[in-house]
Amino acid sequence: MLVNFWFYLAALLGLSATALGAYGAHGLAASGVPAGLVSAFNTGVQYQFYHALALLLVVLAWRFKPAGSLQVAAACFALGTLLFSGSIYALVLFGTKGIGWLTPLGGVCFMAGWLSVLLAGRTWLRS
Repeated sequence: MLVNFWFYLAALLGLSATALGAYGAHGLAASGVPAGLVSAFNTGVQYQFYHALALLLVVLAWRFKPAGSLQVAAACFALGTLLFSGSIYALVLFGTKGIGWLTPLGGVCFMAGWLSVLLAGRTWLRS
């Protein structure tokens, strides 16, 4: 069942955000990474946490009352996390340049996810 996939993905994103946040707070700065990159890394972790929780709430709402726009929101939050946070992690950890354009694309995915939640709420709260 697709809703189970999104539930497990939300939990995995939350778990990995916790681990990455701990690494960012304790290991990254100690390894000599410049403060600006540590800050960028922590921004990626923050947004991953926010959207892991958002994904979990979307899954719970979806279980209560299924809506197509909630499926879209789940996909947008997952893709946004991959693009936004993933591109920041790649830059900081591996020095990957040339993929910076993925970060704002991930932000657009996040906004599309929130718009999908808004649309779900429009019809969801009406009935």
